[in-house]
Amino acid sequence: MSDFVFDWEREARTGVAEAVLCEPKTPAQIAAILETAATNGARLLLTRISPSQHDELPEALRKLLNYDALSRTAILGGPPPGTPVEGTLIVAAGTADLSPAHEAARTLAFHGHAAPVIADVGVAGLWRLNAQIGRLREARVLIVAAGMEGALFSVVAGLVAAPVIALPTSVGYGVASGGGVALNAALSSCAPGVMAMNIDNGFGAAAAAIKILGIARR
Repeated sequence: MSDFVFDWEREARTGVAEAVLCEPKTPAQIAAILETAATNGARLLLTRISPSQHDELPEALRKLLNYDALSRTAILGGPPPGTPVEGTLIVAAGTADLSPAHEAARTLAFHGHAAPVIADVGVAGLWRLNAQIGRLREARVLIVAAGMEGALFSVVAGLVAAPVIALPTSVGYGVASGGGVALNAALSSCAPGVMAMNIDNGFGAAAAAIKILGIARR
């Protein structure tokens, strides 16, 4: 694929590998990228790859991929060597927020990080969040995925000492449709130090967590 130049050195340079954003690409373009990576024996993370895009790939390439339809991610190659780095916890307000939450989890796993997901702890039932407060306070960095009014970002950040990465999701209806309200809630949080990602950007949230933990280990 002559018009695609992959940044193979990005992980060594920045701590986070270049991922292939598949949403705007054709299956033929994705296949060409995968063939190049497979020929070079390289691991590769694909994001925003729909089930239909995945199904249209040649069977030989599909067999090489670990594909997850919920997060719309695919991984070429096995897990990185060594014991997974612990410290990241992903919190999702509801099961409807799991797609970007699992995109973050899969991105972290690709980079050698363990990132459990705690789901369905939104502010509509605060007792569910309270039941998990011990685990939240043990984390070194938290990714909080929420749509609707995005209140969970401030609530969690007001309960823990660890950095909180707000991951607004597009879950919502009416005025909250598309995630704009959740994004504004993250940006205007009264809990100091909340970091806001773009709507549904699970990859970006994971990259931020990787960088935070990487600096902390120095």
